[in-house]
Amino acid sequence: MKKVLLTLLCGFASLDPAAAQDSAIYRCGNEYTNTATAEQMKNCKLVTGGNVTVLQSAKPAPKAPSNARPGASAPAEAQRQRDNDSRSILESELKKTQARLDELGKDYNNGEPEKRGDEGRNYQKYQDRVSELKANIERARSDIDGLTREISRLPANN
Repeated sequence: MKKVLLTLLCGFASLDPAAAQDSAIYRCGNEYTNTATAEQMKNCKLVTGGNVTVLQSAKPAPKAPSNARPGASAPAEAQRQRDNDSRSILESELKKTQARLDELGKDYNNGEPEKRGDEGRNYQKYQDRVSELKANIERARSDIDGLTREISRLPANN
């Protein structure tokens, strides 16, 4: 029994994994082959020292036909949709800012807003509110200018 086990162990130890391959493997650039022609052999190197496993990659997607309309591509449509979304968002922000400016203009009343109950006795509080209204009006005008500038940068609606 010991002789049989010893014979089997010696037999497995003597197996060479490289011997299992029928022929030599060559690397030609990024390609591996076992059937290199004499012409290819000039640029190929023999692969030694281990097993080689080669996985085939998926075929690349076919290119769009050259007669296709340039505007019909998916990225162009997606960009057009993003531009339209940006335009609608900017226009809604512009409307809100203009409404806020109108409201601030009514409150400001050409630099003489109506005094509130607690401002009759405290004139400094009234002046602080007037200067804050003026600063808010300037900020709203600046926001409107910026929004109109951004809208003008977008391509025209199609």
